[in-house]
Amino acid sequence: MAASIIEPGNGLQAVNLEGLTLDARIRAAFEFIDGSSARFTAEQIRICEIPAPPFKEQERARYFASRFVELGLQDVHTDSEGNVIGFYRGRLEQPLLVLSAHLDTVFPEGTDVRVRKIGNRLCAPGIADDVSGLAALIGLIQSLNAAELKTRGTIAFVATVGEEGEGNLRGVRHLFSEGKLAGRVSAFVSFDGPGVECITHQALGSRRFRVRLEGPGGHSWGDFGVVNPVHALGRVISRISDYQVPADPRTTYNIGRIEGGESVNVIPQSASLDIDLRSASEFELLRLEEFLIAAVDQAVIDENVLRAASGVKLRSEITMIGDRPSGETPLNAPIVKTAIAASRALGVNPILNRASTDSNIPIKLGVQAITLGAGGVSSDSHRLSEWYDPTGRELGYKRALLTAIGMVGLE
Repeated sequence: MAASIIEPGNGLQAVNLEGLTLDARIRAAFEFIDGSSARFTAEQIRICEIPAPPFKEQERARYFASRFVELGLQDVHTDSEGNVIGFYRGRLEQPLLVLSAHLDTVFPEGTDVRVRKIGNRLCAPGIADDVSGLAALIGLIQSLNAAELKTRGTIAFVATVGEEGEGNLRGVRHLFSEGKLAGRVSAFVSFDGPGVECITHQALGSRRFRVRLEGPGGHSWGDFGVVNPVHALGRVISRISDYQVPADPRTTYNIGRIEGGESVNVIPQSASLDIDLRSASEFELLRLEEFLIAAVDQAVIDENVLRAASGVKLRSEITMIGDRPSGETPLNAPIVKTAIAASRALGVNPILNRASTDSNIPIKLGVQAITLGAGGVSSDSHRLSEWYDPTGRELGYKRALLTAIGMVGLE
């Protein structure tokens, strides 16, 4: 099947990617990838064992800045938000393609991130999400260098901060709003996790809230009858748990954290929960958000009425702690067509899908963007038992390289 881009647009070159795989320079890069499994694995282990808890990615960022310099990228710098950026310059500044992966993990400070090998598996928190993507950035630079590839356009390699959880995509937000690349990026590719089938071109919208209830507190015996924030919080959780979400458009919710109380015999002064709302539909997301607000209001009313004799009332506060926009890079966008063509040229039948990634931000801003897996397989993402098997990783690196070259062109 022919795999070519027929509507380049925006200064992007039309490239027959099946023909590109026969180019001696690309074949040299592919040979380097095929012969570098041990090198890639060692790099992935090294990255994983540098802790990068939420909002504390600095040590891993410093490592990337040094590696970018070692590998010959130009104008390597860390921006004011903490993103690490380096340029593989082509003859021209445009098109400018960003290849990125995120530095942060979901795991708190103090988590044991040492990698254990069990057969082919590398086992450690964060080893796949997103150390596999970070390792791919290094592997791609090495492949470009090994084959001495000269590109027409320029590639910016970026290791971002704040993709996970309460990071709220802060790194990529800064990249597109205040950083040196703002207004200059032609296309954006994020490598997030393993696999080679999926091409994420649809951004899954999400909103995250912290619900906090407060009261006077007191003694469990002597002050019984006083409004209790934990009791009211339980009513909120019960109402949310009963909410019937539509299967299409897919909509989900998750209460991921609850806090409150000091002791078993103390009426708590405060209680809180963090909730994640997601939907493929902005309308359904808004409906779910409105239901949450109503559930909190009703739970507070119920507790205040039930404990009215105490003469005190609960107070509630709902704070948005995350807002990820939805959107879509059109199927006829050059980056989507190129990734599809690269997949098919390598014998991969691509699957187009939706997810929440760093690509949400450029998609919302109208910059063509996708997220790709970096090859290999994994399971237990966001768990301490997370593992990664590099089997098939070479195919992921080759697809990434072919996609990049297909977008910026060879000299």
